[in-house]
Amino acid sequence: MRYRMLGDVRVGAIGLGAMPLSIEGRPDEARALATVHAALDAGVTLLDTADSYYPPDGEPGEGELLVARALATYGGRGQGGSGTDGVLVATKGGRGRTADGDWTIDGRPAHLRRAAEASARRLGVEAIGLYQLHKPDPAVPYAESLGALRELLDAGTIRLAGISNVDVAQIRLAREILGDRLVSVQNQYSPAVRNSEAELRLCAELGLAFMPWSPLGGISRSSLDGASALEADPAFGGFHRVARARGVSPQRVALAWLLARSETVLPIPGASRPETVRDSAAAAELVLDARELAELDVQ
Repeated sequence: MRYRMLGDVRVGAIGLGAMPLSIEGRPDEARALATVHAALDAGVTLLDTADSYYPPDGEPGEGELLVARALATYGGRGQGGSGTDGVLVATKGGRGRTADGDWTIDGRPAHLRRAAEASARRLGVEAIGLYQLHKPDPAVPYAESLGALRELLDAGTIRLAGISNVDVAQIRLAREILGDRLVSVQNQYSPAVRNSEAELRLCAELGLAFMPWSPLGGISRSSLDGASALEADPAFGGFHRVARARGVSPQRVALAWLLARSETVLPIPGASRPETVRDSAAAAELVLDARELAELDVQ
């Protein structure tokens, strides 16, 4: 596992997005715990969840409780030999679920303060390692929501702050309000969705971790048998061709491509099986050459 910096914390270059373990379609608990444990075994030290990661018939915070149980039951040593001591748990606040499975937004400062305190209790920590504002609330001035994060930082409820689903102007405003305690931006970015290029570049300029969510979007889970893979996924033929030449999965190639975009990129692919998370973690060791990157950049 290669490592990168998230603020002043050194984390594995590939994280784990825990959303698939917590919402509708989630695996049973035994497999969910095994998936997190496999990630830790593979050197993953960044686990990303949210208080809104729960099925429509569930309760807020189920995803956070799952992560806490996974850490509490981990019996391995991790790649660094220190068990879970070096694991950074990132969570998010400001969203919720409706009974029909839709998503809500609540960026009111009072809500964010209550939500962060509840998240800390569920995670069993005095201070949340990284707390992220899940999405700007159009009904609340963004500066007010960011002010709540600043209050949480000052109170010691959270140690580091991040923002998600934002544009360049919102990143700059967050930097102005939170200073160097703003350490990350989490936007959708993948071979299929590349409309956060400006945000990625700004993060590189400011030294902020850029954490792509849904980083594998658009690439099918097909076998490496050549022609059929390309026919099934023609828009991403380059990723399949590189994968076939390297003898790895196209998903691993996609993550390696993301890592090559900037030294500040920290992909957080989701997983619901141990074998999937092991394959994702292995992308940290896959270094693509200039010819391969040129082919992938034109997709």
